Amino acid sequence: MLELDKTDRKILAILQRDARITISELAARVGLSATPVSERVKRLERERVITGYHAHLDPELLGLRVLVFVELRLSQKSSEIFDAVKRELALVPEVLECHLVAGEFDYLIKARIPDMRDYRDLLGRILLKLPRAIESRSYVVMEETKESHIIEV
Repeated sequence: MLELDKTDRKILAILQRDARITISELAARVGLSATPVSERVKRLERERVITGYHAHLDPELLGLRVLVFVELRLSQKSSEIFDAVKRELALVPEVLECHLVAGEFDYLIKARIPDMRDYRDLLGRILLKLPRAIESRSYVVMEETKESHIIEV
């Protein structure tokens, strides 16, 4: 685990909330000059603490009104099967997240689609492409009450 001091943590907290902030403004907010702040940000990127910068989009305005979570169970488990599932799901643009989980099901998938008709098609494509997929359980989100990508540091 990487050692982070108070200033590193403050930089990360600020960047998570406003990745478009200038180095000068970031430096002012953490109480340092621009050069050491820039060096710290570069180190955090190099060490892969910061893995990228993203624009947060409004899915509703993009016509992606349905958010669904899918639990997926496989009939067999092995490293090769897990790798194949990972490869296949990486190719499905509607899939936002996929997690190999412990429990009754093997994967938890988060997807966004325009409507339920598209959901049926997506589920069919996923189940047909994935090796050893034998069961799925779906949860359609009625209301998003909290969504955050901010990690408290």
